[in-house]
Amino acid sequence: MSYYDIDSILTDAEKIPCTFQLDVPELGYLDNSPGQTLKAGARVALPLWLAELLAITSTGSSDDQNKSYVAFDLPHALRNDVVQALKAEPLAVPLRDQSAHFYSLATHMMDLSEEPELSATLRKTFVRRAAEIALHARKLGGGTGKGDEGGSNLGVGGAGEEFLRGLDEWERRLFRKAHDGTRAGKEWMEKIKKN
Repeated sequence: MSYYDIDSILTDAEKIPCTFQLDVPELGYLDNSPGQTLKAGARVALPLWLAELLAITSTGSSDDQNKSYVAFDLPHALRNDVVQALKAEPLAVPLRDQSAHFYSLATHMMDLSEEPELSATLRKTFVRRAAEIALHARKLGGGTGKGDEGGSNLGVGGAGEEFLRGLDEWERRLFRKAHDGTRAGKEWMEKIKKN
């Protein structure tokens, strides 16, 4: 990814629940007490980029036993009930409602924490949802655009439309590419038939 990649910037801005492990002077404004010391044990939601920096930075002093400033939990989008719902039926969970950049956030969190169950669940979720995305892209991209509604048989307000509305940004890009590829393939086949 590029330094100027907007999706990466938005992912890094996602809030992560953190617990401070040390007293930090003059940071009380994070806990609605300006000018005060932020006490150890205070729970604060911090942007992912800041939480990551504070989690990997240690004090370096023997007094605090070389502790990091914060310990973080998995974000709201990856809480246990969401993961359990993904295990049960990946297509039923609107990932966009959890986070617009769900997969990007999840892969970033997997780099920072050791959650083998999360990794397996996300892998299965992606495979199942990618197959469904390809199916919908093929249905919508099958037409030539010459008055045939683009080949869509999803119907307004149908389950397919609801599924597509719940796609995160990465899945939306995948859908667009599959849709454009299907349409281009159909147009190419029609040109071949004419010649």
